[in-house]
Amino acid sequence: MAESIPKIKILLFLTCSLLVSALQMPMAAQGAGTDTPLTLGGAIEKGLANNPRIRAAQSQVDASVARVSHARSGFFPQVDISESFNRTTNPMWAFGTKLNQEIISLADFDPSRLNDPEAIDNFATTLSVTLPVYDRGQIRGGLTQAKLDHKATSQLEDRIRQQVIVDVVVSYVGVLLAQEELKVVNETLKTAKAHHNMVRSRFRSGLVVKSDLLRAEVRIAELEQERLQAESQVEVARAALNAAMGVNIDRSYHLVTTLERETEPPGSLGTWISRSLENRPDLQQMQFQEIMAEEAVKKAKAAHLPGLYLSGSYEINSEDLSETADNYTLGAVMRFNLFSGLGLQAKVHEAMANLRHTQALARQLELGIRVETRQAFFMAQSAYQRIGVAQASVAQAEEGLRIVRNRYESGLFTIVNLLDAEVALQHARTNYFLSLHDFEVAMAQLNLAAGIIDETFH
Repeated sequence: MAESIPKIKILLFLTCSLLVSALQMPMAAQGAGTDTPLTLGGAIEKGLANNPRIRAAQSQVDASVARVSHARSGFFPQVDISESFNRTTNPMWAFGTKLNQEIISLADFDPSRLNDPEAIDNFATTLSVTLPVYDRGQIRGGLTQAKLDHKATSQLEDRIRQQVIVDVVVSYVGVLLAQEELKVVNETLKTAKAHHNMVRSRFRSGLVVKSDLLRAEVRIAELEQERLQAESQVEVARAALNAAMGVNIDRSYHLVTTLERETEPPGSLGTWISRSLENRPDLQQMQFQEIMAEEAVKKAKAAHLPGLYLSGSYEINSEDLSETADNYTLGAVMRFNLFSGLGLQAKVHEAMANLRHTQALARQLELGIRVETRQAFFMAQSAYQRIGVAQASVAQAEEGLRIVRNRYESGLFTIVNLLDAEVALQHARTNYFLSLHDFEVAMAQLNLAAGIIDETFH
């Protein structure tokens, strides 16, 4: 009796656990059925609002704005104030300090005091102002480069936004494709089970051998494995979409947009290439960088010119802060470099080399854009043509399966013919949805290659 008590406790624990699980299952099912509807346009909006790459690009633009302000500050006077304290017995500085404090007297000209002065304290408050009248074009050139850098960075942000849109589109249609493939597997599994029932009935009637029944059962087992794999692909595709939108990976959405939509051919290749060369943000970014490199050459050459600077200061001196004396200084400096160890010439050569490098990169980018656009165009064109072929193949495969099923029931065909027709229909349906997916992806890539994709792409 004592040994049975622990067993009773275990049984009670398992019973309670099962009851709790049974109560939670309807709630879980209810939660799974309340997925938030999400269109392709809504997914793009979420991606543009939450994707970390967008935020990083915006930070770069903000930094470029700050660099423009920093470069512009060179045109304004630079004003500084300083406070210093000195205590000295240096003969020259001690005498000069008394002069600055305006406390010099005849006794201070005594040679003994001049040669061996007593320690003197000095509090000095200095307000200084410097203004470059002409700094050999360095400030102006720097401001021009900063403005060009801001424009280039803005183009980079636009390109990143376009790439995020494409990532969202590709991920979205990837989920749609995974869901359609799961539906195809489930439909095929349903058909295979119906065929299995038919084969089993014929086997019991002695019309077919047992190997037919075994082949049908093996086919169902294979489809069960495909179904499990397809379900996993759906979950992975959903996670990829959430990552592209920049939301929690575990969020669940009900995708509203479907793959089966009206499609139009991509048009002409020449039109798309022209759009690419006119609208690509990264190409415009490279053009701004090329102009920046030209400004760097001008800036380096201008360093050989003379520079003119104005300066002024106002100073207050006091020994103990009780009495003060003040003075001011105004001045102008013209600076002209006679020899820099060939440093200025080296900077000119470096700037010209950087210009040639930027020009070469711009040419390389242009060629790459032409190839990228051409590739995306032909992919979209072939995907569009495949849609019609795949759609016709589905109808043919459905009719083929119907004929084979009827003839198998009549004993004219073998189980191999039936399973082959079943597989052919599954492949035809999968290829149809794959062609729709490939066309959507190819059109997104083509619009990205042309630099015209935006949040209205849906």
